[in-house]
Amino acid sequence: MQRRSARMISAGFAVVALVAAGCSTTETDAPPAADPAPAASGEFPRTITSGSDGGSVTIEAAPQKIVSLSPTATETLYAVGAGDQVVAVDDQSDFPADAPKTGLSAFTPSLEAIVAYDPDLVIASTDLGLVTSTLAEAGVPTLVLPAATSIDDAYSQIERVADATGHDADGDAVVSRTRDRIDAAVASVPKREAALTYFHELDDTLYTVTSASFVGQIYGLFGLTSVADGSDAGDYPQLAAEAVITSNPDVVFLADAQCCGVTAASVSSRPGWGSMTAVRDGRIFPMDEDLSSRWGPRIADQAEAVAAVVQQIPA
Repeated sequence: MQRRSARMISAGFAVVALVAAGCSTTETDAPPAADPAPAASGEFPRTITSGSDGGSVTIEAAPQKIVSLSPTATETLYAVGAGDQVVAVDDQSDFPADAPKTGLSAFTPSLEAIVAYDPDLVIASTDLGLVTSTLAEAGVPTLVLPAATSIDDAYSQIERVADATGHDADGDAVVSRTRDRIDAAVASVPKREAALTYFHELDDTLYTVTSASFVGQIYGLFGLTSVADGSDAGDYPQLAAEAVITSNPDVVFLADAQCCGVTAASVSSRPGWGSMTAVRDGRIFPMDEDLSSRWGPRIADQAEAVAAVVQQIPA
């Protein structure tokens, strides 16, 4: 698997701007020959909150040809029952496996490649600048769903995707199931007198997360506190090895096992790391990097994975 740096992994959460000059990028994927199934029924037009600045986008009719330029949006579209309306997804959208993955890039978007799919709705995690405005001029609405800042924000985005595609009830059901699964995961973990501390490794250059980050908030549901709290480098700081060792976390979570081949053994062999409680007690746990970097319906999977780890640690 191609190595992805922590800056790429956390890009969806630490809001970044895409370069409009990326429109010059070309992709060779051909649009699908057959039209997708009709969109779900519902009253349109609909105006949906878009972006993080209070803006909105109006969708005149139930979309039947959706292009997703966000792995989180792709997962959400399929979760709410709009998968049959999706004609193309970006090159990082790998879930579900049957999503129509293409060479479309969310980081260097090609207007020509997007338009080739004749979309009636484009969903992205960042404003695409010139691409967005040009699509709007052509009558193609772009729904911008930036990185969620809280679990409630993630729920809101699921509902917005459902509303934008005519699957209102399905969206409500997905949110309800996700809430229930997360609540059950939290309830499965006994309360502790002292909070566990953790180091969440995004890559082997020691980028991590604070408790205020989206991922950190999920850990916080289980009473876990990041050793990176107090950093002045934002919610996704890079720590020095000495700082991690000195902080002596109770648990180490590895979100770089898939992308970078980091293992519990390789962490244990790092100079000085053997003195840490997490290493000494064998509390180094690989985590699914996609679950750790997306904010769609699978946040319940992430919560359950954290619960499974915490349950293994004596109170």
